[in-house]
Amino acid sequence: MGFHQWAAAYVAVAFVAANLPWFSRRRFFFGRSEPRKGAGWYFGEWFVLFLLSGAIGMGFERALEGHNHTQGWEFYVVGLCMFTVFAIPGFLWRFNLAPMLGKS
Repeated sequence: MGFHQWAAAYVAVAFVAANLPWFSRRRFFFGRSEPRKGAGWYFGEWFVLFLLSGAIGMGFERALEGHNHTQGWEFYVVGLCMFTVFAIPGFLWRFNLAPMLGKS
């Protein structure tokens, strides 16, 4: 697999990871199902998955390049912003669409 395929696979993994917390009512996907999980749990799980997907990206970089490049704080802020944008579909589902569908 070439570099572009690895990059596309990583973007797909990050997109799925950004949306996972919003589609599960279980705490970190292993606990019992909560009838109403608090927003803090959703955002906490989302942030942990952000860190995990960053670690996966660093692993991809090390596997492809042989080392990790040093990055400034700007790189991590842009990564956090991209992960936030990736999470919009799941966030809208959990807090806008799911409650509306549950009422009908």
